[in-house]
Amino acid sequence: MKNKPQTTLIHAPRQAPQYISSIQPPVFRASTILFKDTDALFNRHWTDDYDYSYGTHGTPTTFTLGDQIAQIEGGKYCLLTPSGLSAINLVNSCFLSQGDEVWVSDNIYGPNMEHLRNLEHRYGIAVKIYNSIDADSFKPTGKAKLIWLEAAGSVTLEFPDLIRLIEKAQQANVLTALDNTWGAGLAFNAFDLNDQHLGVDMTVHALTKYPSGGGDILMGSVVTRDQKLHHQLYRMHALQGVCVSGDDAAQVQRSLASMELRYKHQSQSAIQLLNWLKLQNEFAQVLHPALSDSAGHLYWNQVCQNGHSAGLISVIFKSDYELADIRTFCDSLKLFKLGFSWGGPLSLVMLYDLKDMRQLENAHLQAGLLVRFCIGLEHPDDLIQDIENALKQLPKQHHK
Repeated sequence: MKNKPQTTLIHAPRQAPQYISSIQPPVFRASTILFKDTDALFNRHWTDDYDYSYGTHGTPTTFTLGDQIAQIEGGKYCLLTPSGLSAINLVNSCFLSQGDEVWVSDNIYGPNMEHLRNLEHRYGIAVKIYNSIDADSFKPTGKAKLIWLEAAGSVTLEFPDLIRLIEKAQQANVLTALDNTWGAGLAFNAFDLNDQHLGVDMTVHALTKYPSGGGDILMGSVVTRDQKLHHQLYRMHALQGVCVSGDDAAQVQRSLASMELRYKHQSQSAIQLLNWLKLQNEFAQVLHPALSDSAGHLYWNQVCQNGHSAGLISVIFKSDYELADIRTFCDSLKLFKLGFSWGGPLSLVMLYDLKDMRQLENAHLQAGLLVRFCIGLEHPDDLIQDIENALKQLPKQHHK
């Protein structure tokens, strides 16, 4: 039968072979996925490792990326989400119900805390706060369902007592979820932390950061080793219609080959900046897990045995500097640009007032306004010069 031109435009008479061998895998863009026959339609189940039934459930492009992220993190199963925060919300909505208790560190990622407070207000989920460097402050009751771990802590970069916190959670039958964006699966294996193979139940990762590497793709992941947990998450993932585009997945996939090289470079550049920042009189405190006087350094040294420490540094200015002074400093930077996130080629800076961010007393933190540096791929000497020039713009009476 010869079709009309309009039909031929949709049902092409010839089709090139679908697979070739190439460095980068092909990109699949699909909402509808066609079944070969009714056997293929009905002899499938959503728990299959690769359920090709609809675009939201996955394509070869998204499954390939998920498999690689799971391997990097030390897990077995991975679900991709449109952002790191959506991955966090997937975990919360999957495992928390009315009357449950969830434990979060005082230095948790701010939007996660905001989301949990919303769940507390609307659904009666009790949010409890613990000190990440004091495992004894984690006191789960029989209602405790989930504990969020942050390594290192948001903004102030305390490294938690991961091993003791996980041990306590397991003893209380509490699920452990680690925001592993800082470590990126490269600083340590969250699923195998010590000789006893102690590990978390699941990790969440903002692939927006180091895996993407370009500051232009939003994506997140949830990785597990346990099939039962994975199926629970996968079901919620499907019910919520959570998915990522094939083009975005391919962009992240393309960046994975250089991720460890970029991570190591930014980590090493951060160490070089640390040595200089510690000598500057304007700072009351420099915060970074690799510093021996930083909170949680012993715990960092315990699990990050390869010495990796990401590319984030926070400094607390001496308390006699006012907000206007710190704003002048940030505005005077040329290479560091004002912006959230990290892991891209461009160095970033952001300022914070900890009084608005913390609920517990943090005796290990000096008084003063905080600035966080996110180290990019520029030469560290140039970044040091940029900070030095900006410090010169501070009021002269503060220089000592």
